[in-house]
Amino acid sequence: MREIVLDTETTGFEPMQGDRIVEIGAVELINHMPTGRTYHQYINPERGMPQEAFEVHGLGDEFLADKPKFAQIGQAFLDFIQDSTLVIHNAAFDMKFLNAELKWMNAPQIPMSQALDTLDIARKKFPGSPASLDALCRRFNIDNSSRTLHGALLDSEILAEVYLELIGGKQPDFALSSHVQNAVETGAVSWRAQPRKAPLPSRITEQEAAAHDAFVESLGDGALWKKLG
Repeated sequence: MREIVLDTETTGFEPMQGDRIVEIGAVELINHMPTGRTYHQYINPERGMPQEAFEVHGLGDEFLADKPKFAQIGQAFLDFIQDSTLVIHNAAFDMKFLNAELKWMNAPQIPMSQALDTLDIARKKFPGSPASLDALCRRFNIDNSSRTLHGALLDSEILAEVYLELIGGKQPDFALSSHVQNAVETGAVSWRAQPRKAPLPSRITEQEAAAHDAFVESLGDGALWKKLG
């Protein structure tokens, strides 16, 4: 199962009021494990950067001036995410911006059903508790000391760690955990063990097998091994 943990940085809060995406960061997971493959792109928003937004992510007009416009990178972004589940913290915000940008370049929209909102998962899992990315890092003892400013790739890498904790830790295949059961119930986990293509070779030598057969024979017809065989 392929998932993409994703984050964006923007010039503000409302694309319909002229705000644009200025950075996208994404991390690939296969069966809930990071593969090391990422997507990262700074984007020229074709407008000035408000001071309030600059104070959040530190991306200014001069830095973004020579970066590509969204229309120039939109298809590469779609090629990277494909139809994989998008793991996003406060998914409605990022999806609103992504689909606005895609609409402006006449590209296909991303269905909201493709997004998995970790903010929603955290609020259901810890009702009444803070559910920001920083708060979840504190809860799960995840080091986010390098997060002095928001950055899309860094935040997506941190979110990947938070997401794995939310669904039961870094080994979700051990489905004995109540955290994993909760994730299954919310639809966050659909991983299943697959049969081996070929059985593992026996570690018993021919001499050991012969010795075992002789021992079983010495026990007579009532031996448990004979009844089970």
